[in-house]
This record gives sequence, C-alpha cells and structure tokens, in this order.
Amino acid sequence: MPDRAEGRLTFILGGARSGKSAHAEILATATPSPWVYIATAQAYDDEMRERIALHRSRRGEGWVTIDAPLDLTSAIEALPDHQPVLIDCLTLWLTNHMLAEHDIEAECRRLSDVLSRPRGPWFVVSNEVGLGIVPDNALARRFRDAAGRLNQQVAAVADSVLMMVAGLPLKVK
Repeated sequence: MPDRAEGRLTFILGGARSGKSAHAEILATATPSPWVYIATAQAYDDEMRERIALHRSRRGEGWVTIDAPLDLTSAIEALPDHQPVLIDCLTLWLTNHMLAEHDIEAECRRLSDVLSRPRGPWFVVSNEVGLGIVPDNALARRFRDAAGRLNQQVAAVADSVLMMVAGLPLKVK
C-alpha cells in the first residue's frame, strides 16, 4: 500500500439515487475548505442539465468546480497538495471514454495510478452497475464489465470503500 502520510482516498459506490454524491459531499465538507469538485458529466440533454443543476445547487460556498469529462487524470494531477477533492463520477467518465472510442484499459490504468497516490483527502464516487440483470446488448455488457474492472482497481488502492444503500453508508473496506 502506498504511503498515506499526506493523503487519503475514500471510494463511494452505490446504485442510482443511492445517496453517493450527497454522502461524498458531507465527507468532503468535514475537511477544511476550499473543496474542489471535479465533475465528469456532460449535459447532452435536458435531463442531464437538470441533474447537473441539482448537484450544483446542493453545494454551497467554498466549492470550486472543475469540469473534466475526459482528462480526469490531468485535472487531478494539477491539484495542489493537501487539496480536498470530490470526483463525481467514474462511471460517467468511463462512458465518455467509451463513446469517444478511447483505449479504456489504458485510461483506467492511468486513472488508478493517479488515485493510488492521493495528496489530500480525496473522495471518489462511482456507480455499482453489476448487481442487476445481464444487459441485452454488447455495448451495455462491455460498459458493465469495464465499470466493474475500474471499480475493482480503485477499491484496491483506496484507503476506505463505502457502499451506499438507500442513503446509508455501509463500510466495505
């Protein structure tokens, strides 16, 4: 396990609307501000614009938002030491790379490598997508499998892993 004297990585997983982001915000704001929110979402339709607006409205003063739908690793690397950061979320970031037809394995390795060396309190949100039925199409199965592998990679380097169920955090690691 890497030296964690200067940082700590908390990984928060859960299903849709399980309370992942809200809980991550609570954990992040327990650290000194300013807090950085690295957003991976892209607003392609009205529903996504509404979701982004909801997340923004929940955050009060003290937050700085960085949009990083693709180059998440560079955004993280550019942060100063000891900076509290919330990254929301890895599955949207993965979707963006899949749609752009990037090398998913290489991008995931790059991200896991950066996350293995937190330089502050870092909180990373991701969806657990492998608990439902087997998807009926190849793209959805490829996404589910890639998300599962990415979540395993990040969980392996995280100091703490929480699973959100109905708004309640369950400690996994």
